[in-house]
Amino acid sequence: ESITLAGELLSTDATKHYSTREAARILATTETRVRSWARLGGLESKQGADERTEFTFQELLLLRTTRGLLDAGIPAHRVRRVWSSLRRQLAADLPLTSVRILADGARAVAWDENASWQPDSGQFLLDFDAEELAGRAEALPALAMVDAAGPLRDVAAARATPSAAAYGGSVAPTAPTASPASVPTAASEAESSAPEAAESSAPTAEQWFHLACELEETSPLEARQAYLQAIALDPSLADAHLNLGRLEHEAGELGKAEMHYRRAVQCDPDDAIAHYNLAVLLEDRGHEDEAIQAYAQAIARDPEGAADAHYNLGLLMESRGRRDEAMRHLMAARRLYEVAGPKK
Repeated sequence: ESITLAGELLSTDATKHYSTREAARILATTETRVRSWARLGGLESKQGADERTEFTFQELLLLRTTRGLLDAGIPAHRVRRVWSSLRRQLAADLPLTSVRILADGARAVAWDENASWQPDSGQFLLDFDAEELAGRAEALPALAMVDAAGPLRDVAAARATPSAAAYGGSVAPTAPTASPASVPTAASEAESSAPEAAESSAPTAEQWFHLACELEETSPLEARQAYLQAIALDPSLADAHLNLGRLEHEAGELGKAEMHYRRAVQCDPDDAIAHYNLAVLLEDRGHEDEAIQAYAQAIARDPEGAADAHYNLGLLMESRGRRDEAMRHLMAARRLYEVAGPKK
C-alpha cells in the first residue's frame, strides 16, 4: 500500500526503509535535522548495507510530527519526554503513530479515538469530577438569552472589517456568546428524589457547554471535546453545534464544520448566525449557489444585524458579474455598518 507524504507517493510496507538522505528530501530539511529529530524521538539506529541510518514509513511520520511540535514552540526537552512517555503508556503492540500528537498552546497533547492526554505528565484532559465541573460552570458569568425575534446575539470573535474583507475574502464566521438554558440551581436539585439527585450529579449538557466556552481561548482541543460531550447529552443544543462548527471551520475541517452548522440550522432555524456561518463555510467550499441562499436566510432572519451577510453576498454577486445586485447588498452593508458604528 502507498500513501502520499509531503507530496510524494511512499510505500507503507514495514519492510521498506528510507535512508537519512531520502528522509531529508521527503521532509524538505537537512540530514543533520533528521538525525536530531530521530534522537528526540528515541529512534533506534538501523544501518543499511551502505552504513546509512534508515527509517520506516511510520518513523518518517514520527519525524514529521517531531518537527511540527518544535515548529509550534514546544521545547526540545519536552518533545523528547513526550515520545519517551508515550512508549511507556501505549500497549506494546501499538506504534507511536497510532495516536495523534498535537501542539495545544505550550503543551503537547496525545489524542486517540477514546481520550486525550498530556504524555509527559500522563494527565487525561477533561477528567473532571462532577463537583469540579459544576463549580467551574456555575462560576461563569450569566449570559441572558434574547428573544428569537430580537436582534442578533453579540459575538465573541471580532469580525473582519469591510476593508480587510475586500482583500482577504469573506468575513469570518462568528461565535455566539449567549448560552443555552441556565445550569440547574441548588434549590431545584434539592426538590428532586434521591435517585434523581444521584443522576443529576453527572455534568449536564449545559455545564459542558459553559465549560467549552471557557476553554476556547486556552485550549481549543479540550473545548471541542467539551462541545461533543454537550451534544452527546443533548443533540438538539444548537449553540453547541454552532460553536463546534466554528472551531472545526477555523481548523480547516470543513466537512465536520458543515455538518455541525447544518445541525445548528436544523435545531434553531431562526438563528441568523447559524445561517451566516453556514453561508461562509459553503462559500469556502466553492458551493456558491448554496452560499447565496444561506446568506439570504441570514438577512431575512435579522435584517438590521446582517451587515456582514450583505457585504459578503455583495462580493459574491460582484464576482459573478451581477453588478446591480452586488451594489444593492454593498450599499445595504454600508448603511448598516454606519448605523452600528465602529466595532470595538
